[in-house]
Amino acid sequence: MFPKHTGQDQRYLTERAWRAGHVDDNVVYEAEFVVPPDYGEVGAVYVTNEHSKEMFIKEIVLDGSSHDKVLLTCQSWVEYEQERLFFTNKSTYMPNKTPSGLRRLRQEELVNLRGDGQGERKKGERIYDYDVYNDLGDPDKSPDLKRPVLGGEEHPYPRRCRTGRPRTKNYPSMETRSKYIYVPRDEEFSDTKQKSLEKRRKLEILRSIIPGLQAAFNNKAKFPYFTAIDVLFNEGINLPSAPLEEISSLPAFIKQLFSPVIYELRFDTPQVMESDRFSWLRDEEFARETLAGLNPSSIQLVTVQEWPLRSKLDPDIYGPTESAITDEIIKDEIKDFMTVDKALEQKKLFILDYHDILLPFVRQVRELENTTLYGSRTLFFLTPHGTLKPLAIELTRPPMDGKPQWKQVFTPSWNSTDIWLWRLAKAHVLAHDSGYHQLITHWLRTHCATEPYVIATNRQLSVMHPIYRLLHPHFRYTMEINATARNTLINAAGTIESTFAPGKYCMELSSVIYDKQWRFDHQGLPKDLISRGMAIEDPSSPHGLKLAVEDYPYANDGLELWDIIKKWVSDYVNHYYPEASLIESDSELLAWWEEVRTVGHGDKKDEPWWPKLKTPQDLIEIITTIIWIVSGHHAAVNFGQYAYAGYFPNRPTITRKNMPTEDPNDKEWHSFLEKPEETLMDTFPSQLQAVKVIATLNVLSEHSPDEEYLGGKIEPVWAEDPDIKHYFDEFNESLNKLGENIDGRNADKNLFNRNGAGVMPYELLKPSSGPGITGEGVPCSISI
Repeated sequence: MFPKHTGQDQRYLTERAWRAGHVDDNVVYEAEFVVPPDYGEVGAVYVTNEHSKEMFIKEIVLDGSSHDKVLLTCQSWVEYEQERLFFTNKSTYMPNKTPSGLRRLRQEELVNLRGDGQGERKKGERIYDYDVYNDLGDPDKSPDLKRPVLGGEEHPYPRRCRTGRPRTKNYPSMETRSKYIYVPRDEEFSDTKQKSLEKRRKLEILRSIIPGLQAAFNNKAKFPYFTAIDVLFNEGINLPSAPLEEISSLPAFIKQLFSPVIYELRFDTPQVMESDRFSWLRDEEFARETLAGLNPSSIQLVTVQEWPLRSKLDPDIYGPTESAITDEIIKDEIKDFMTVDKALEQKKLFILDYHDILLPFVRQVRELENTTLYGSRTLFFLTPHGTLKPLAIELTRPPMDGKPQWKQVFTPSWNSTDIWLWRLAKAHVLAHDSGYHQLITHWLRTHCATEPYVIATNRQLSVMHPIYRLLHPHFRYTMEINATARNTLINAAGTIESTFAPGKYCMELSSVIYDKQWRFDHQGLPKDLISRGMAIEDPSSPHGLKLAVEDYPYANDGLELWDIIKKWVSDYVNHYYPEASLIESDSELLAWWEEVRTVGHGDKKDEPWWPKLKTPQDLIEIITTIIWIVSGHHAAVNFGQYAYAGYFPNRPTITRKNMPTEDPNDKEWHSFLEKPEETLMDTFPSQLQAVKVIATLNVLSEHSPDEEYLGGKIEPVWAEDPDIKHYFDEFNESLNKLGENIDGRNADKNLFNRNGAGVMPYELLKPSSGPGITGEGVPCSISI
C-alpha cells in the first residue's frame, strides 16, 4: 500500500493475502496490515500475482483503520508474477493537484502503458500504441488479397492499435495476419462477454459457418422467386453438415435436427417484414427510412446555390458535369404542390447524393465478377404532411470501355415498364446507401474514428484523471470489437467485401470519404444536422435548432439525447474545471487532445476545423461529441440492422446487373419486358451473399447479456462523490423521461414518419425498451 502523501519507500506496506472463502462466484482473499498511526490515507495498492495463471481483480476493500472504508474498483487482470498498481476510488486528481505520495506512481504507470514502440505485442500486455491499417490484406496467401495500406498521405485514415506483427514477405509495407490480434488486456472481452459471444455466436463463429453456407447456397445463383426468400424465415433450409461438425455451439438461426449430421437454417422474421411484408415496395417507406431508418444521417437539403445539380469531378475523366435531373423533370413531379423555384426557396428539396463518391470506383468495380456500380443521386420533396416524396433517381456510368458517359433519370410512374425501371433504380440506390451506411456511418464514424480516442486516453490520461474516469465506461470493448472486425468483416475477401458495394474496394472507399468528408467538429449531432442543411440555429426552437423536416425521428430523439448527455458532461466538467485556467494548466489533458489530433487522426492534423481546448466549454463540446458517437449515434445505426435489412429486398447490399436501359440488346430488353421480376432478382444479391448478410446482421443487431446501458449503472468512483452522484442521478432521470417522450411521439398519429399502418415505431434512441428494434436500449459504449 502507498499513502497519498510523502510516498517514501519506508511508508510502503506489504503483506501476503490468503484465500478466505467465496461470495457468489467470486473468490475472496484477505490480508492484514499493521498500519502506523501516522501513516495517513491510502492512495494506491500494488498487487502481485503469485498464481500460475492470470487473475481478474474485481475490487479491493481496505477496512479497519482510523479512516473510512477505502474502495479500489479494479476490474482488471493481473498476469502471473506481474505487479499491478491500482488507485483508490477517491484518488481523482488533475496532474498538478496529485498528492505527493502518488505523483511518481502516476507518471510511471503512464510510461508503462505507452511502451517503447518496439517488438511484437504479446497477449496479456497492456501497451497502447498506434499503427496504420496495414493488416487487412493477405498478399502472401494470394496476390488477389493485396490491399492498400490505409493511413498516410496516399490513403488518409485514423490509426489503430499497434500489434507489431512481422511484415509480409512480398509487401514489406503490410503486416502479416494471424488468428489472434493483440489488444491491451483490459480492452479484451470480460469472462461474461466471452460466454455471451459463445452463446450467441458472434463474429468468429459466423466465420466458421461460412463454409456451410457456401456449400448450401450458390454464390452466383439468384433466388428464383420471392417465396424462396420467405423460406429462410418460415420453413427453414437443411444445410450440409461437414463444415459445421467442429462447432461446439451453433447460432440460434442454425438448429441441429433429429440426426447429428443434419442442420437447419431458419432466421427470425425481421421486423420490417413482420410489420408489412410489402413495405419494401412502397415509395413512402423508401423515403421514410432516410429519416427513421438504418442510415438517417445521409439525407441533406438541396440549396438554391446548388441547383441545378452538378458534379465536381474532372469532366475529362468522368464526362459532362451537368446532372440529367432537370427543372422539367422535377416540375412534372411536384406541379400539384408548387414550382421548382418555390420548392428550393422554401427548402423542400432533399437529396441522397452518392454520385461523386462512387463514380470514380465504377470502372474498377465493374471489372469484378458478378457485380456492378453507378454513381447516384436521389431527389425527394417534403410534402405538406411532413413526409418525403421520392421524385427522381439519376444513375451515372463514366466513360469506359470505349463508350461515352451514360446517365439516365428514373421517376415514379403509372405505366408498368417505367415502374419496374423505377424499382430497379431504387435497388441500386439502396445498395449504395447500404454500403455507405456500413462503411462510413457505422464502421468509420463510430468504430474506426473512436479507436484513437481510446488509445490516447490510456496513454495520456492517468486513471486518476477525472476525464479518464468520465470517458472510460464509453470505450468498453471498442478495441476488441475493432480487432475482430479486422479479422472477419473488413478484411480482404471478408464478409463486407463479398457482400457489399463496392466489393474489394470497400475499405479504400472509406479512406476516400474519411479524407473528403470526415470532420471532428461535425460528428456531434447539432453540427451534423446543420452541415447537411437539415437544421439551422434558432434559439427559440427546442434544443436551439429549427429542423428542416419537423418530423425527423432520428433528429427529434437524438437532439433530446444529445442535450441530456451534454448536461451530464457539463455538470461533471464544471465540477472539476470551474475556470479556464484549470484547463490550461492540465498537462495530461492538453497532451491527450494533442495526441488525438496529431497522431490518432494525424492525417488531418493540419485541418483548421479541429476544436481548440482552452475553456471548460471547449472540453464539454469535445467530450459530448465523443460520448454521443459511441452511444447514441452507434445505437441508431447498429441495433436496427436486422430489423430493417434482415429482409434484404428492403435494403439490398450489392447489385449484380446493369439497368436494362444501359446499352441494351434486344434479348435482354425482351427478357426484361417478359419477366421484370426475374431482372430484379438478377439485380439483387445472390443467394450466398444474401444469407451471409442476414446471418451477420442478425449477430450485429443483438445486445450482449452483460451490456451496460447509458445512465443505467453508476461507476463506483462516482458514487463516492456526493456531487457527481447527484449529477448522475439527474442524468438517469432525464434518460427515463426521454423514453417516455419517445413513446409519446411514436403514439402521435400526426407524426407519419413514425406512426401508421405497418410503420415500425422508432425506438433506436430510446434509452430502454422491451423486445423490438433496440432490444434493450442505448448502450453506454460501442457494442457488436
